[in-house]
Amino acid sequence: MPAAPVPGLTPDPSAAPTGRTPGTLRVALLGCGVVGSQVARALVEHADDLAARAGARLELVGIAVRDASRPREGLGTVVPADLLTEDAERLVDAADLVVEVMGGIEPARGLILRAVAGGASVVTANKALLAAQGPELFEAADAAGVDLSFEAAVAGAIPIVRPVRESLAGDHVRRVLGIVNGTTNYVLDQMATHGLDLEEAVKEAQGLGYAEADPTADVEGFDAAAKAAILASLAFHTRVSIDQVAREGITGVTADDVAAAAQTGHVVKLLAIAEQTAEGVSARVHPALVPAAHPLAAVRGAFNAVFVEADGAGPLMFYGQGAGGRPTASAVLGDLVSAARDRLSGGKGPSESAYASLPVLPADAAVTRYQVRLVVADRPGVLAQVAGVLADHGVSIDTVRQTADEPAADGGAGTAQLLITTHAAREASLAATVAAVRDLEPVRQITSVLRVEGV
Repeated sequence: MPAAPVPGLTPDPSAAPTGRTPGTLRVALLGCGVVGSQVARALVEHADDLAARAGARLELVGIAVRDASRPREGLGTVVPADLLTEDAERLVDAADLVVEVMGGIEPARGLILRAVAGGASVVTANKALLAAQGPELFEAADAAGVDLSFEAAVAGAIPIVRPVRESLAGDHVRRVLGIVNGTTNYVLDQMATHGLDLEEAVKEAQGLGYAEADPTADVEGFDAAAKAAILASLAFHTRVSIDQVAREGITGVTADDVAAAAQTGHVVKLLAIAEQTAEGVSARVHPALVPAAHPLAAVRGAFNAVFVEADGAGPLMFYGQGAGGRPTASAVLGDLVSAARDRLSGGKGPSESAYASLPVLPADAAVTRYQVRLVVADRPGVLAQVAGVLADHGVSIDTVRQTADEPAADGGAGTAQLLITTHAAREASLAATVAAVRDLEPVRQITSVLRVEGV
């Protein structure tokens, strides 16, 4: 089917900017899903307010979609249906500002590069693209002298990109801990508060629209890993790609794990962790035990939070809705207003800061703590054997809890439950320790291994 006409565009895209109505900036929207439809409605419904804040009218001149003939209830009645077009390239060529909320790598990457080459500033919510191709996009935007803004790519409505990149520019950020995926936080919260198993909690999240029909990107940690890469790059002025983020999802977390965490004063959360050490930068995503007294432990439901530790500012907490159409659209529109102001003043927002270029450490170099639950033979000397293995690997014990099970039916030695929490050690040493403990004769089963963070 032929592309729908794009209102207000001249046949020659290169001449379009000179034909703009005075006092307006033309906005092209790429994508009209949950977020895109909310951005479109806000541009139309709040046009006067946005114009007053930006200094120019932000005129929505087109919305690029795959199928312009499909009805889109999310647009309501305020957004004209004839704004829909399948000709994304022509739309981009004639825009002053481009908003990309289509997701994925291609064609988003090509369209963003086309936009900046044509002199348009870009606002994107595409964390997967930034985590995979960020350096290429930032270099292109810098070369063209335009903005590439991405506040909505990390934690929805939560302002975290600008505070880390600008407000803390004079400080030294040491560590970032984030609950950056609302779906997994909702799932783990339901497991903790209602005793659901993982599958039941995921189905409930799907029923409420928090999880996709295929929840893999969320429960396997891919979404959080992309955000961890962006946060690490921002915080430590070093390019970190998603391939350099150690990733473990929540599919191995059981209802027993969550219940046992509560008994030791912890809450299970999927964390995105970025930290700088004397050796370099590490970025990882995994389920972790968070002490109940830590601010992140209180983050419930589908909410997100990012906890930043800086030398001067100390601990900072950013909390709010991390997903959904309206919250994410809020962040997109904030970037759009800033980009419009820069364009009108002839200025440009902050560029990518990668001057530090620190080494990105492998997963086994990270420093963490383990909490290990295991079943052992209930006889003298077993704890000493286990402790000896830890000592041999340079891992010290913080706490130990032992609970006896029922005696064996034949009157012999029964089993006992051991819960061991270690002091901080390298991931490689901790993993080797667990493997060696598993091979001990008195050890019947290692029930779970979870990291402890936020201590």
